[in-house]
Amino acid sequence: MDISDKRLKSLIADTLAIEEEEAKKAGMLGFIARALVQATMPHKKTDGSEFIRRNGGFTLSILSPSNIGLPYGSLPRLVMAWVTTEAVQTKERELVLGRTLREFMGQLGLNSNGGKGGRIGPLKEQIHRLFSASISCSYDTDLKASESGFRIADSHELWWSPKSPDQRTLFESTVTLSDGFFKEITTYPVPIDMRVLEALKQSPMALDTYCWLTYRMSYLNRNTEIPWAVLALQFGADYTRTRDFKRYFLEQLHLVGSIYAGANFEIGDKGLILKPGKPHITKLVKKIAKN
Repeated sequence: MDISDKRLKSLIADTLAIEEEEAKKAGMLGFIARALVQATMPHKKTDGSEFIRRNGGFTLSILSPSNIGLPYGSLPRLVMAWVTTEAVQTKERELVLGRTLREFMGQLGLNSNGGKGGRIGPLKEQIHRLFSASISCSYDTDLKASESGFRIADSHELWWSPKSPDQRTLFESTVTLSDGFFKEITTYPVPIDMRVLEALKQSPMALDTYCWLTYRMSYLNRNTEIPWAVLALQFGADYTRTRDFKRYFLEQLHLVGSIYAGANFEIGDKGLILKPGKPHITKLVKKIAKN
């Protein structure tokens, strides 16, 4: 898939706007769960009720009831960023999604279009899939083996009607995060700029790549080459051939690099070479998560 000049020009315009002011000052400072940066959700619809991603000694397993299905694509990623940001800022497990579907979609930077190809129906479905899922995170190295698991939400109630996105419901739609997940995302949040997510929302891999790069740049202190096969396990389990993953990943990396100028990397023959650079959100801004 080629990157259109129109889309690239749009991303560059977004970059200039983003660089004019910090995300905190613009009220667009957001957060994403560290566990979902180290490994990621499915990019497309996946058969079965378990999905596994690996990143070195870290393994992320997502389980979902078979009658509901696994979350996939850009929509649950945008919802997860909103959920994490709200949890970090409010310090509350119960989050209010709003009385209208259109209102919530606006918070995600989505157009509330219905009908074939619209976002209204798919968003409600992906929210249901996401909040019904459970996550298991395990580390297995020569020095340590550990595992922790939790449901994303203890409960959720969605009162919206996709046919009437402007209709104010009698009750507010809410989600109550599980205690384990709440502690995970509020203890180890990764700062991000929500405007970047909005700019990259058409591609789940671009969203994943942006969040991962700003996380890695926050602690990288030496040049590190990551083999393409390793990156394929982390980001591109949908690809059977590493070369197919590499081609698509580089397209998405080009999009991310057009917005995130501080991401310092080179394309090597054997893998992606990361060099010390700046996280997209500065360490000074990160302190807001602790206040």
